[in-house]
Amino acid sequence: MSESTTIKLKQVSVGYRDSRGKERIVKSGISLGAEKGELVALIGGNGIGKSTLLRALAGFQPPITGDISVSGKSISAYREKELATMMSFVSTEIIRVANLSVFEMVALGRFPHTNWFGKLTDEDRQIVNESIRMVGLDGYQTRPINQISDGERQRAMIARTLAQDTDIIVLDEPTAFLDVPNKYEIVSILHHLAREKNKTIIFSTHDLNIAVSEVDMIWLMLQDDVVQGAPEDLILNGQFPLLFQKSDLTFDMEKGDFRIKRHLKHAVQLTGKGAELLWTQKALERNGLEVTNEADTNIEITVRSEPPCWQVQTADSDKTFYSVYHLCRYLREL
Repeated sequence: MSESTTIKLKQVSVGYRDSRGKERIVKSGISLGAEKGELVALIGGNGIGKSTLLRALAGFQPPITGDISVSGKSISAYREKELATMMSFVSTEIIRVANLSVFEMVALGRFPHTNWFGKLTDEDRQIVNESIRMVGLDGYQTRPINQISDGERQRAMIARTLAQDTDIIVLDEPTAFLDVPNKYEIVSILHHLAREKNKTIIFSTHDLNIAVSEVDMIWLMLQDDVVQGAPEDLILNGQFPLLFQKSDLTFDMEKGDFRIKRHLKHAVQLTGKGAELLWTQKALERNGLEVTNEADTNIEITVRSEPPCWQVQTADSDKTFYSVYHLCRYLREL
């Protein structure tokens, strides 16, 4: 890791103290790093320590062992207010405060920069309004925070971190509880901030497809190890699929997607082209059929594009279907 590393974790152990005051280590031996302008996804199973690691990273709880440094200086050496001007944090907690407007909530991010009375200057107000605009909530300033959607509330939380104006933003599952369009929009905002504002952004997520397609680096928490790398590096070196060792999921390295492990019934020969061929193959594999280009199968399927139809030849029959649904129903009954 270079000397310009924004964040560096060296042999860190994280955990908590139980009711008897005894330290309980959740994860140990964590050595990771992130550079300026990078979007980093923290991935791992439930209960493996992602939130605990992020809280230690944000300075809310000290690591049990090891060191976390920001810009070459241990976070334990920073004063609380000084660290708040360098790093902001968005938790999974949903804020529902009556009579708190979007503007007022975002303005909380200016607290580390205001005077002892916390009074906003004209410059502070300008920064707050610009932060709201950047996340696509312009016009929402006076809306009560408990009367907007979950996706809009998550945008407002990100706007608060922008108003805080830190080089590092840490988010604990910012896409949780959101629908698919909002998940992608939130990650798109984070990607833009990393690229255009040169911020280091680290977020935990269970949305693997989004992470693989959008981030610069993955911090991968496995049962016996914690590794880092570009999504493609972790896939190619075989580390990413280790995430699914004890599950019914498998990762298709050639197609780059996740699938449920299925017992294949028999093979079919599939020919055609374009989007129709791609989606037909997905449907057949979902129904437990092995798709091949070999000619020594008992079932041959030809995909036609104009109009879309599927011609099926078997030893006993020759049929044509005009939807994937009816094609799959027929094949399941063979």
